Formats: sequence, C-alpha cells, structure tokens
Amino acid sequence: MKKNDLILGVIVMVVWGLNFSVIKLGVNEIDPLLLTALRFSLASLPAIFFVRKPNVSWLYLIVYGWLFAIGIWGMATWSIQSGLSAGMASVLLQMNVVFGLFLGYFLLKESLSFNKIVGSCLALVGLLICLTTTNGSITQSGLVLILLAALSWSLASITVKKAAPKQVFAFSLWAMACAPIPLFLIVYWQSGSLPFTSLPDQLNGRVIFSVLFQAYPVTLLGYWIWNRLLISYPLTMVAPLTLLVPIFGLLGGTLFYQEEISLLTLIASLCVISGVFVGFITFKPARKLV
Repeated sequence: MKKNDLILGVIVMVVWGLNFSVIKLGVNEIDPLLLTALRFSLASLPAIFFVRKPNVSWLYLIVYGWLFAIGIWGMATWSIQSGLSAGMASVLLQMNVVFGLFLGYFLLKESLSFNKIVGSCLALVGLLICLTTTNGSITQSGLVLILLAALSWSLASITVKKAAPKQVFAFSLWAMACAPIPLFLIVYWQSGSLPFTSLPDQLNGRVIFSVLFQAYPVTLLGYWIWNRLLISYPLTMVAPLTLLVPIFGLLGGTLFYQEEISLLTLIASLCVISGVFVGFITFKPARKLV
C-alpha cells in the first residue's frame, strides 16, 4: 500500500474509533435514534443531488440503508445511551466479523478455514468474558444492542455482495438517504412528539458537534476513503486496518470520559481483537475444515 494511502487509512481508523466517544457526547443530550436520524440526514443531503443513483435495485438500496443506518449505527448509538461504555462498544462491534463468517457459511456457502474458526473462538471467549464484567462498562441492554448492531453489519455486508454495486460511494450515499424517515418514525412511535418539540432547546454546541462529526468526517469522508482503498488494494491488505478502531475507541473512552479499563475488560478486548486478527490471516495453501 502506498504511504499516503496508508496514512489516510490510519486517519480514518482514528476518526472511526473516536466516533464512539462523540456519539456518547450526543446521546447524553438527545434521543439516540434521533441523533442517528440527524446524522444520516446531513450525510445524504444535499450530497445526493450531485451523485447519480447507482444501477442497482431500489430493494438493495433500502435494505442496505436500513441495516447500515438503523441496524448498525442506530443500535450502536442506542447501546451507548443504554450504559455501554464508548470503548467497549467499539470493541464489541468487531463481533460483526464472527457473525459474518457464519452467515457467509450458511447463506453464501463460503468455506470456513482453520484460522477463521480459531479466530471466531477467540472472539467468542472475549464475548463470554464481557458477560461476567461488573465494573459498569457493560450493561445487559447495551450488550444486546451492540450485538444486534454487529449482526446488522454482517447482514449489510452480505447485501453489498448480493447487490454488487459498481459505484460503491453512490450506493452508500443513496442507501443512507433511505434511512432518516424510518428513523424519525421509530422515534415518534417510541416517544411521541416530545423528542422533536424539545430538540430546539437541546441543540447546544455538544449536540451540533456530535451530529456534524458523525455526518461528515465519519460517514461521508471516512467511507469515501475506505471505499477507495477497497477498490485499490486487496481486502486482505485493507481489512486489518479496522483492528485500529477498537484501540482508538478504548483510548477515546478513557481520555474523554475516564472509562475504566479493568483487567477483565482488557482481556476481553484482547480476545476479540486477536480473534478478528487471526481470522484475517491467510495461509497458503489454506486449510479448509468444512
């Protein structure tokens, strides 16, 4: 990978990791799903008027948009509002790799190599350790929500494979535009008009910064750079960069919110990150067990 591209990739991972702390900044003030709806409203508008619709079915755009915005980031944002620490949210979202391996095996008939099985077992050990953590960094509801987010990420990846878009950025942008209205409706269904009527009083500097940071550096710029790297380099070269996200996520939570990293939390995080790393390793020839 070229030096400049590597630097850009690392910068994106830093931004994505710190994003969990920025999400926490916003959900301390307003409804988590409303925050997510505002994020994707700004990310898709007005940019969508300058990018032509990709040549894929509307069904794929809607399904991916809902999985990406509502499933991944709606649930991840909600998990932080439900008490999951920003750092652990960034770690546990990596479980999408494990879900993806097994969904790929059962739905797409993809093979499972030895290293992927070992990596999945390591990550699952980390998840089990999280279930025993009692230091306040993990809540039961937050854990369920972040695992739903991880599962949604895996399903979103399968949707992209099925859609096979040639214009990746356009696909992401148009899909994101399908998400705000359902998110607004969910907020209204859950809480009525109160989140909307109280929004003008809640739009302080922290909320505005949180929404703008998530909409532009994280979503538009971050995914534009990421998709460009995916097109330019092999997945095995690009994907390991994502292992930096939970590292910066943990650092951000500790730096900005003094989130405690206990020994159990550290061991669980290392198991999950190591499991994902082992799953990325490619052996030649690859040994396939199933």
